[in-house]
Amino acid sequence: MFACIHAPQLPPDLSLAEFAYGFSPIVEEAAGRTVVIDAEGCELLFGSAYQLATDLSRLAKEPTTNGGLESAVNIALAANPDAAIHAATRLKGITFISAGEELTCLGALPVEALEFSLVNVEKKLADEIFETLRLWGIRTFQDFASLPVAGVSERLGQEGVRLQQLAAGKTERHLKVKQPAPVFANSIDLDHALHELEPLSFIFARLLNQLCATLNAYALSTNDLTLQMQLTDQTSYDRTLSLPFPMRDHKVFLKLLLLEMEKHPPQAAVKAVSLTCDPVKPRVVQHGLFVPLAPSPDKLELTLARLAKLVGEQNVGSPVLLDTHRPDAFNLKRFVLDGKHSKREFQNSNSVLGFRMFRPPLRAVVQVDHGLPAQISAWNKQRSVYGKVVNVAGPWRTTGDWWRKDSWARDEWDVAVETGKPGSEQQSVYRIYRELSSGAWFVEGNYD
Repeated sequence: MFACIHAPQLPPDLSLAEFAYGFSPIVEEAAGRTVVIDAEGCELLFGSAYQLATDLSRLAKEPTTNGGLESAVNIALAANPDAAIHAATRLKGITFISAGEELTCLGALPVEALEFSLVNVEKKLADEIFETLRLWGIRTFQDFASLPVAGVSERLGQEGVRLQQLAAGKTERHLKVKQPAPVFANSIDLDHALHELEPLSFIFARLLNQLCATLNAYALSTNDLTLQMQLTDQTSYDRTLSLPFPMRDHKVFLKLLLLEMEKHPPQAAVKAVSLTCDPVKPRVVQHGLFVPLAPSPDKLELTLARLAKLVGEQNVGSPVLLDTHRPDAFNLKRFVLDGKHSKREFQNSNSVLGFRMFRPPLRAVVQVDHGLPAQISAWNKQRSVYGKVVNVAGPWRTTGDWWRKDSWARDEWDVAVETGKPGSEQQSVYRIYRELSSGAWFVEGNYD
């Protein structure tokens, strides 16, 4: 059984759908201030279907403070939602249509009153069919429904057949329920303030399960999770997890939140918790058949979070060169996946000469001949560099930050050093430099 509510004069600031949701969770919003509700099972709360219609009509006249609409409405009950719509929009008061008796109630309505959009017929085509029916002398729903179906199909097509079924009240369809907008946020007010992290983890797990279930229902992920907690000292604790890879695994989120709170604990007990996220489309990765698999993003993120807890956030990330001439000047920033470049672009990029820096640089003994390095000898526990210099480029003098205690001034060379036994010599290219202040020599690294 379906109940259709039509409000001819509804104030613009009131919602007929919200009024209908007070009686049934299944509501379809039709055109022209009309809604249809599924009244199946409502008799357990409101008694008979006619009693439901009476309650709807009475409550609609109530003021808005009592949940009403402050206006009279037309209500129709029928086994067919389309028949209920026609009865509520064309007949006043309460109308009850038994199954199979649709034409008894609606047969006298003019054919032009058919809501053709209910059966997906365009207005232009519907007008042409109505004009044809007028020329045939068909004026009412009853006249149209009495025509032979085969003749209607041959002359008016399948659109005409659907309109005939609509006139006879024999259409079969489900209600087009309006889905509420998804909400990617959950919150909870605690009965008792929590001081420790372990009981808070159960609250986080509950909220994250709901949040990830919503993301999964809409085939979405998130790379931005925000935690907000109200504390007993009337302050707010806010933390945001910015992930380089979209995910929706509640277990990973829980571990990341706990690690974040261990690094930055709140200053007072927690009395309310709220979790929100920004939904994004999940990133699909296709792995190569002959390329070794990289670590999964969730495990990598957990590993980075644990490392940041141990060594500090400022010491974990991707190196970024600073805009300065200072040697080996860089900062670490949080790794963010850049999707601008495709795999083909990386494959076609020009090869460059790599430079491997020694940390710390090797202190060296350099023999100079006519102002140029001629022999090098340097070593530490990990590596050693020694041999004859067979080719040299430089020097390049760099200085800077003279006003600071860590100013630098040095001469740099790129040298090719011949190493190995006679007959099996090899050449390696190194960057060496001499500090102007102390005159000490160092090997900074080698070129690959």
